[in-house]
Amino acid sequence: MGDTDRFLRYLADERDAAGTYRALAALATGDRREALLELAEIEQRHAAHWADLLVQRGVPVPPEDPHAGPDQAAVVARARALGLDSVLGELEQAEREAQGVYDAEAFAAPGMADDERTHERTLRALRREDGAPGQPETRVDEAELREALSKAEPWHRADKSGTLRAAIFGVSDGLVSNAALIMGFAGSGVTNSTVAFAGVAGLLAGAFSMAAGEYVSVAGQRDVFARELRLEAQELAEHPEEEARELELLYRAKGMDRALARAAAAKILEDPQVALDTLAREELGLDPDDLGSPVRVAVSSFVAFAVGAAIPLLPFALVAGSAAMWLAIVATAVALLGVGALVGRLSGAGVLRSALRQFLVGAAAAGVTYLVGRAIGGSIGIG
Repeated sequence: MGDTDRFLRYLADERDAAGTYRALAALATGDRREALLELAEIEQRHAAHWADLLVQRGVPVPPEDPHAGPDQAAVVARARALGLDSVLGELEQAEREAQGVYDAEAFAAPGMADDERTHERTLRALRREDGAPGQPETRVDEAELREALSKAEPWHRADKSGTLRAAIFGVSDGLVSNAALIMGFAGSGVTNSTVAFAGVAGLLAGAFSMAAGEYVSVAGQRDVFARELRLEAQELAEHPEEEARELELLYRAKGMDRALARAAAAKILEDPQVALDTLAREELGLDPDDLGSPVRVAVSSFVAFAVGAAIPLLPFALVAGSAAMWLAIVATAVALLGVGALVGRLSGAGVLRSALRQFLVGAAAAGVTYLVGRAIGGSIGIG
């Protein structure tokens, strides 16, 4: 498609959208009417941009049709018959699908791509405002609003992992993996010294692997978070009005009225550093002061895995004969129940349920490897 055809298509789409929003604004009151008129004004400004480009190329600009197209007319008719709420979801979905249309468009005016991403967020907020005169504004759901803002800026991610999580699951991994390894060797019929050697090798290999994996994971996560903060700082510098609007919506989600939320957002944006810190916490769900330490998490993971892996290993270093295996089984079972209970308590999944789940998984892993070791040991004449 050539530039001219593309500009004509953009012009028609923007005009249609502007007309739809103006028609819907006539059916609304209060904040809803104001927001819809703002959307119409933005779309009309976009349309004017494409019209100017056509004029510059000597292409006649089609006259604006005062009558809505069939799709737009159907939307407005449904809103008249069933109320504005009956079409907001459809419009929100349409804006979501249209996001990115100008991202790679070299002829788009500055800010046009950001405007298009703002439309979905605005419509999402409108779905939670009744707009009736004399009625208090309905609170926007904060979690859903934050999710919408994150989707509009797709580089944002808010998942965080920490030292405590790495320690707990390090113990669990070390316990299960080394118990399974030791039971496999014990089942093969090799001597206790060989089992102990295998257990030490499994402890060291697993601990170093766990530490390296956690280090890379958290370091990569910090890089992602740092990038998000850089992009947010860039957005703040280039489009402060949009960031102010996002803060206003977030504060309204917390229960502030419109005027107070707008004043708070304006005050925060007076200081760029305070604004960036606030946007990171409120919009991205990040704490800039606590993005996680790769070294701390790696060390914690190493120690935790080693502690868990040592539990089934110690009996083979302390007790001779078959008693070592039975003591290892008992120690491992108790440890599995304890770790599972701790995970359940911290996660809120239930102490007993989590403890039994951890025990069954660990016991199954150790039991299977014991049987495999016994079968292999018998087939090659060990034991």
